[in-house]
Amino acid sequence: MSKVEQIQAEIAKLPPQDARQVAQWLEEFLSDQWDKQIEEDARSGRLDKLTGQALREIEAGETQPLDEFLRHP
Repeated sequence: MSKVEQIQAEIAKLPPQDARQVAQWLEEFLSDQWDKQIEEDARSGRLDKLTGQALREIEAGETQPLDEFLRHP
């Protein structure tokens, strides 16, 4: 049995409240990992091309405010 399978089996044995606590911890952990990856990508220049493209689209009027976008699917 892999380590992941062992962890899954142990989580399955937990009372619902404890399982929710683990889920919340994992969600926060993964969110922090995502933030760190984005920061690393930004510092390394990997996002420069996308940033430039976004700025050009904004200047060309090819975008719309997010709240308008969300109201009109």
